[in-house]
Amino acid sequence: MTNESVVVIGGTGKTGRRVVARLRAQGVETRAASRSGETPFDWADRATWRPALAGATAAYLVPLDTSPSPAPALVEEAVASGVRRLVLLSARGVDVPGYFGASYDGTGPHTEAEAAVRASGVAWTILRPGWFAQNFSEGVFLDDVNAGELALPTADGAAAFVDAEDIAAVAVAALTGDGHAGEVYELSGPRALTVDEALAEIAKATGNRAAYVPTDEDAFRSGLIAQGVPEDEAELWTAALEPFRTGREAAVADGVRRALGRAPRDFSDFVRDAAAEGAWRV
Repeated sequence: MTNESVVVIGGTGKTGRRVVARLRAQGVETRAASRSGETPFDWADRATWRPALAGATAAYLVPLDTSPSPAPALVEEAVASGVRRLVLLSARGVDVPGYFGASYDGTGPHTEAEAAVRASGVAWTILRPGWFAQNFSEGVFLDDVNAGELALPTADGAAAFVDAEDIAAVAVAALTGDGHAGEVYELSGPRALTVDEALAEIAKATGNRAAYVPTDEDAFRSGLIAQGVPEDEAELWTAALEPFRTGREAAVADGVRRALGRAPRDFSDFVRDAAAEGAWRV
């Protein structure tokens, strides 16, 4: 049990809803705040911010990937509202020039949000996960996996996919426990897989083998736009795949072990559980 009262900004998203579930399972007073959540919150409507933050002593923040970032203003509002502990979901490589392509200078909305929590004057923890395993089961890859063909501009690159359950577990530890203030946790899974290897793992559990089709960035971006994805969002997804293609996402990070004292969940563990929950067509 804990005396914390936690607000989860982005409480219906991939990590947010898992953070909410874990906190409530531990008996922590928790509010899931989002546009579609039980506590109304909209990054574009500042009138929703103060009511969502009222009474909270800790906050988990999943900021928008838009520039300029609204996160610094929210951090200021949170501290003024009495929040004493902030846990920020950032991303791997955000402070590394060239990580997301030659034009990336190591600055942007994620680094703006990180700077804001560092300067907040309250306890803070930053989470920097790599590519989510759940992109195969409930994200951008799912429809194509079920359709039997996944085309990506990742060449033979690999990624140490991190399970969103591990991200949530680290977030909850930082929101409710000691020893996490001032920490930046780089989060990954325990081994790197190519897209083809990841699809093979899914095939073992489902019996259906989706084919990996290498493509180029322009074709991938155009395909997303043709599916109705806004151009700016399609550009973000394409840029995010650059470190996957170049192998930067293959490095195994130690954040899960440092935060939780255990190894991160393997991709095969994720596949087993997702298949049992009916994530893919069998």
